[in-house]
Amino acid sequence: MFTPLPMNLEAAQTLLRQFICIEQVPADQIPTSEAIRSAVCQVRDRSDYQIFGICADTASQAIATLHHYLAALGYSARPQPDAIAGSVYLKFNPKTDRCHLDIYTGTHRGVLVSCQSADDEDVNETYGHLPLNLFDGT
Repeated sequence: MFTPLPMNLEAAQTLLRQFICIEQVPADQIPTSEAIRSAVCQVRDRSDYQIFGICADTASQAIATLHHYLAALGYSARPQPDAIAGSVYLKFNPKTDRCHLDIYTGTHRGVLVSCQSADDEDVNETYGHLPLNLFDGT
């Protein structure tokens, strides 16, 4: 089980905002995996739930990535959508238990984590594309 680094919410959000979809973070500026994992855990703790979107080269990669993120963030669900060939976009909402897998022709690869909160003081923001392998082996 992953143990997050001590990090306040503002630092976590600043770190995660580096990954907002439009452009890749330059390789020499990418935070450590441990720091990214800690930041994700911090925003998880300040939101009611998270919706996951995964852009991957294959369905099996997307599903495995989703399962790693879900396990690391404390979700028990492990959806098993029917696989399709080629690059995919997988979306999973743990609140509704709805999982959707479709063909994806874009070039981005990674995980979008969309934090959902009823309270305006908590986190309502989407971060990503985060690394596909961020929670592998944690």
